[in-house]
Amino acid sequence: MTLLTHVLACLFGMGSWVAINGMWVELPLIVPEIPEGWYLPSYLTVLIQMANVGPLFVTLMHRFRPGKLDERPVIYSIVVLGVVATFLLAFFWKHTVPLAGATHSVPLLVLCFLLSVVDCTSSVTFLPFMMRLGPQYLTTYFVGEGVSGLVPAVVALVQGVGVVHCRNATVTSLANGTLGASGELQAQYQPANFSAQVFFLFLSTMMVVCLVAFLLLNHHPAVARERKCEQYFNGGLAEEKSQGEDQALSLSHRPQEEKPMISSPDSHGRARRSSFGTGFYSGPEVAFIFVVLAWVNALTNAVLPSVQSYSCLPYGNQAYHLAATMAAVANPVACFIAMFLPLRSLVLIGLLTIVGTGFGTYIMAMATLSPCPLLVHSASGTILIVIAWVLFVLTLSYVKVIIGVILRDEGHSALVWCGAVVQLGSMLGALSMFPLVSVYGLFKSGDPCNTKCTK
Repeated sequence: MTLLTHVLACLFGMGSWVAINGMWVELPLIVPEIPEGWYLPSYLTVLIQMANVGPLFVTLMHRFRPGKLDERPVIYSIVVLGVVATFLLAFFWKHTVPLAGATHSVPLLVLCFLLSVVDCTSSVTFLPFMMRLGPQYLTTYFVGEGVSGLVPAVVALVQGVGVVHCRNATVTSLANGTLGASGELQAQYQPANFSAQVFFLFLSTMMVVCLVAFLLLNHHPAVARERKCEQYFNGGLAEEKSQGEDQALSLSHRPQEEKPMISSPDSHGRARRSSFGTGFYSGPEVAFIFVVLAWVNALTNAVLPSVQSYSCLPYGNQAYHLAATMAAVANPVACFIAMFLPLRSLVLIGLLTIVGTGFGTYIMAMATLSPCPLLVHSASGTILIVIAWVLFVLTLSYVKVIIGVILRDEGHSALVWCGAVVQLGSMLGALSMFPLVSVYGLFKSGDPCNTKCTK
């Protein structure tokens, strides 16, 4: 029965970001068919940030109306919305509407916004819901969240998204009407093995799986026996409510069940060092944890993904697809490592953040040098960029999971703020990169077949 709960927690986590991750990997098929063209990624970035109204509402409710919001109805609502939106996307993504003298993909943009609301709100509702289960299931949830990026990427690889072949371009002579080969190569994209409609129906199915997993986590008798933290969770809500009603309530009167199920080794007999959670961490340590969390999510969710094509495509399409797929695999692998080796040292978290940021710096440098980065004609260059992406995702994903485990032990409110900071970091990263990529054009992409770089 414990295995069943682990599987359900993983499937539940898989629904957190599968819709938006699926949209990103499907862009090469969507873009040629819509009037927005390659401006769509920029629009998608803006829509995702606008969708942070969902997390903002949930966070403000927990702040100003503590104990009043139950995550379960919110989760049911957003997951059902995700099922409906992805299903409609399969049939209406190509439809255009005349607007302000031009045609726009209004149905596509509206549905993308709704999916962004679903996925962004999941950050501040799914994690607090996991307080109802034992602490061992939180890491399994993070595995599922990592798989939400891996599964669409693998399906897109099977679909054949973005596979390009270079062929000799033929030109017609105006003098005699004969055909001949010019000296240049022309990029031709291989037709997909199945349509975007089928892909979106697959995403809708994934959301249905998430919904079923959530239903079973709430109502299956075997899972009910695993909900060791239900009493603690209810106590945590009661604590939030009482704090909202009477801030002067003494901490010495907290009920026994409000304590975390698993205490840190040195927590017994130690005086509270701050008003945050159990008081195990001091104010500066709490600030350090949240700053690192925001920084890591800014890098992994916005800054580096926005330049992935610039950093990898100069080395070839194979390097790009290999880096994207292996990086997607590295995320759940990091979660598995954290499951068996949960090292909570803040010093280690800081060191791993520095190491991961170092790999990110190399990736950003290669993107800046695009279309002619270092070792562009060498196999070692391809190997280095793939390894850099894998280690970047591996180290920083481990940091995210460990911070989640730490905050889980600090209580329900800590996980709400965890989700809010994740979204804040992602938003700041996206807003910082949007003008650099889309407005000022600091990153240059080369022709996959005709770009020449000096050795």
